[in-house]
Amino acid sequence: MIDRPTIDRIMDAANIVDVVSEFVTLKKRGTSYKGLCPFHDDTTPSFSVSPVKGVYKCFACGEAGNVVNFVMKHEQMTYPEALRWLANKYHIEIRERELTNEERQAESERESMFIVNEWAAKYFEKTLHEDVDGLAVGMQYFRSRGFRDDIIRKFQLGFCLSKRDAFGKAAMKAGFQKEFLVKTGLCLERESGELVDRFSGRVIFPWLSVSGKVTAFGGRLLDSRTKGVQQKYVNSPDSDIYHKERELYGIYQAKKVIAKEDCVYMVEGYTDVIAMHQCGIENVVANSGTALSFYQIRTLHRFTSNIVLLYDGDEAGVHAAMRGTDMLLSEGMNVKVLLLPDGDDPDSFSRKHTATDFRQYIKEHQTDFIVFKIDVLLKGVTDPLKRSEAINSIVKSISVIKDQILRATYIRECSIRTGMGEQTLIATMNKMIHTEKNSTGNNGNISADDNVSTNNNVDIPNSYAQQDSKIERMLIQMVIRHGDEIILRDVEDEDTGEKMNLNVAQYIQYDLSLDKLTFGNPFYNRILEEAVAHSNDEGFKAETYFTRHPDIEISSLAVSLSVEEFKLSERLRVRTGEQILRDRVVHLILDFRMSWVEQQLKLLRVQLSKISGDVERMTQTVGEIKRMQEIRNLLAKKLGNDIVV
Repeated sequence: MIDRPTIDRIMDAANIVDVVSEFVTLKKRGTSYKGLCPFHDDTTPSFSVSPVKGVYKCFACGEAGNVVNFVMKHEQMTYPEALRWLANKYHIEIRERELTNEERQAESERESMFIVNEWAAKYFEKTLHEDVDGLAVGMQYFRSRGFRDDIIRKFQLGFCLSKRDAFGKAAMKAGFQKEFLVKTGLCLERESGELVDRFSGRVIFPWLSVSGKVTAFGGRLLDSRTKGVQQKYVNSPDSDIYHKERELYGIYQAKKVIAKEDCVYMVEGYTDVIAMHQCGIENVVANSGTALSFYQIRTLHRFTSNIVLLYDGDEAGVHAAMRGTDMLLSEGMNVKVLLLPDGDDPDSFSRKHTATDFRQYIKEHQTDFIVFKIDVLLKGVTDPLKRSEAINSIVKSISVIKDQILRATYIRECSIRTGMGEQTLIATMNKMIHTEKNSTGNNGNISADDNVSTNNNVDIPNSYAQQDSKIERMLIQMVIRHGDEIILRDVEDEDTGEKMNLNVAQYIQYDLSLDKLTFGNPFYNRILEEAVAHSNDEGFKAETYFTRHPDIEISSLAVSLSVEEFKLSERLRVRTGEQILRDRVVHLILDFRMSWVEQQLKLLRVQLSKISGDVERMTQTVGEIKRMQEIRNLLAKKLGNDIVV
C-alpha cells in the first residue's frame, strides 16, 4: 500500500499542465490553460487546467479532477497504477506501508503467480508462431477462423503442445516452482507428484486484467476431438489472482475505445470479441458464458454507462440477453439489446460485414431493453395468468432503476405497449420498491409514498428528501472551499466547559445535528464527516484535502465545486471575512431547513389525502401540518421573507 506521505510527494511534484500536455494541446489563457476536452467530442476549447489549484475541468461535459484522476480517466488506470505512473515520471521512490509477515507472504505469492502467467503467455505465443506443431495445428485453426496475424498478436493468442507434460517441464526448466504452476491452474499434480498440463493440445486465449496483467487462460480443443465433447473450452480455475465472476475477456484491449465511444458491446465468447476487433469494432468485451456479476458491471461502469447486449438470435441468445438485465439497470447502466439474424453470432456476422455496415446494422436494429423484454415475454401470450406474470417481470425490471424520471418514462412506455393502465403499473412498481426497501433496509430517502413520522417528541426526522438539491450542493461547496476556516470563536463545550473555535465544517455538522438532519447525497455526508474528522490535523486545508482525495468520485466532485468557469477580478470578488462567511453559512443552513420543511408539508398533504375517513389519524396529521407551517413561518422570518400562510 502506498503511504500518505508518498502520495503527498507525488501530488506536490506532479505538474498538471505538464502531464495533461502529453495528451492534450493546451494554450495559456490568463492564469489557466485551455484545450479541447479529451473525454468528449469537443469542437471549442472547453477544457480548462489550473496549475495553481492543480486541477482540470471541462465546462461542457463536466469531467473534473486532479492530476491522478486525469491519468486514471485518460489511461484507464486504477488509483495505485496512476500514482506509480506519476512517480515514475517524476522519479519519486514509492514508499509503501510495511506489510505484516502474512501480508508480505500473500503479496509475494500473488506476484509469483502473475510472473508465472506472464511467462506462460509468452511461451504459448512463441509456440504458436515458431513451433512446427504450433504452426501446423494452432495457427491453422486461427487462420481457418479468418483471424489476421496482427489480431492474433494483439490478443496474444497461443498454443499448448499436445504432449501432456511439455509445458510443465519447460516451466520447471525455466526455474518456476511446481507450487505456482499448480496454484495458477496451468498444471495439475497427480498423486505421484507428476505434473500434467491443463491445456495440452489446445489453442490458448489469455485473460488480461484492466491493467494488462495475465490473470488466467482459456483453452479450446481442436480437430476431431471436439466431436461429441461437451467441454470444448477449459478455463483456469479460480485462484488468488483470478475470479471468473470479476473478469471480462477483452477489457484491456477495449477500455480506451469504450471510454471514447461511451458505449460497450457485450458478447458471449472469445472469438466474438476477436472477430469484432478485426472488423473494426473494438469497444467489445465478453463474460464468456458466465452469469453477469456486479463486479463486471462496475468495471464497465468505470468507462461508460451505455451497454448493448449483442447475442445470437436463437433461444440461447434470448436467454443470455435476459440474464443480468436487472443488475445492469440497478447499477445505472443504459441497456439496449441486439439479437443477430438466425444462424449468425457476432463472429460469423462480423466476417460477412464491414465495420461501417456492422455499426449501421446495430444502430438500426438495437432495441431498448423494455421493448425487447415486452416483445419476448408477451409474444403470442394470451393466457391471463401468464400475461400477468410477464408484465410483473417487466415492471420488476423497471423498479430497480434509480432515476425516477427514467422509471416514469419506462412505465409510460410499458402502459402503451401492454395496454395496462399507467396507475396500475405505478402502484405495482411502488409495491415492489417498498418490498425491496423493507427486505434490504430503508435507504433513508423520503418518497411520496413513505409515512411521515408524527412523533411529537421528534422535531425533524433524520433524512432529507432531495437527493442532490441545489442548497445541499452549495453547503457542501462551502465545506470544500472554506471547511477549515474559523467562523465562530470561544464556544463553550457543554460537557467540559472549555472554550473552543468552530470552523465551517464543524459549525455545519453541529447545527444540522441539533435536529438530526443529514444530506440526501451520501458523498456529501462523507465529505462533511471527513472534514470534521481532520479539522484538528496540523496544516489541514479542506480544498487541498478533497481535491487530492484517493476516492476519484470525491476528488472529481471537489474539483467541480472548487473551480469556477468565469473568475471575477479581485476588485469585484465578494470578500470572505469571518463575519461574512458565517452569515453565508447560517443563511444556507436556514435555506436547507426551509427546503426540508417544505418537502415535509408536501408529504403530509399527500398522506392526509390517503387517510380520509380515519378521524384520529386525520386529526394527528392536520396537527403535524400546522406545526410544520409554524416552523416554516419562523424560518421565513429569520430569512427575511414574508410569513407564508
